[in-house]
Amino acid sequence: MSENLPQLEDSLLTLDNNIVTLTFNRHDVRNALTSTAIADDIVNTIEWINKTQSIAVLIITGAGSAFSSGGNIKDMAERGGDFAGDMQELEVRYRQGIQRIPLAIHKCEVPVIAAINGAAIGAGFDVANMCDIRIASSKAKFGETFANLGLIPGDGGAWFMQRIIGYQQAAELTFTGRIIDADEAKKLGVVLKVVEPELLMDNVMTLAKEIAAKPTAAMRLTKRLMKMAQRTDLPDFLDICAVFQGMCHNNPEHLDAVNVMLEKLAK
Repeated sequence: MSENLPQLEDSLLTLDNNIVTLTFNRHDVRNALTSTAIADDIVNTIEWINKTQSIAVLIITGAGSAFSSGGNIKDMAERGGDFAGDMQELEVRYRQGIQRIPLAIHKCEVPVIAAINGAAIGAGFDVANMCDIRIASSKAKFGETFANLGLIPGDGGAWFMQRIIGYQQAAELTFTGRIIDADEAKKLGVVLKVVEPELLMDNVMTLAKEIAAKPTAAMRLTKRLMKMAQRTDLPDFLDICAVFQGMCHNNPEHLDAVNVMLEKLAK
């Protein structure tokens, strides 16, 4: 399967059995999401995962000192790169550029774990919040800093964060633009766990392997159900559950898992 991995420009892609790790690899700009190809790399990776049914988990992390610094501040100051042009040009560039990231991650069919190795600022913070689970290094910093620059969370961050920590806490972080450390992020519920830097990837991989060991088809359907539950009334949701469960009962993975469980009970 490795020879069929998508070719990325500013990120690294590794495959460990059925676990994919996407590493942003532009330490020179602290893994900025604008004026790099990282947005394309994210979209291309997830499109490949959704087409490759054997993949079970996606891990997203950053190389170097930052997870992602978000938008390129120098380009903002110079009105260059992704921030050049009039209002109409910028609107189109946002929709065709950075806004593809939340749409892609939201549609990713497998569980996505963010291994937050360092600063996750602005849109970088938002990318972490787009993931299903977040584990942070004790050196990580977080900031929804758009207000500090006279901007709004143009990548959809205001949609994601309040669904994780509630409106009031999300509003405080967004309105103040303050930076929080990993421990406060854990207290707020932004991250699931904080570990020492040298233990980050081992911890994330342990969790990923536990998830990846489950029947893959059922896990993909479970992920879809959890997303649907956020926007579907209960009667309609239960109808969908009935259909998905029928699919699971007729998948060979289900019978294999049942037989494994019976063998364990027989011991």
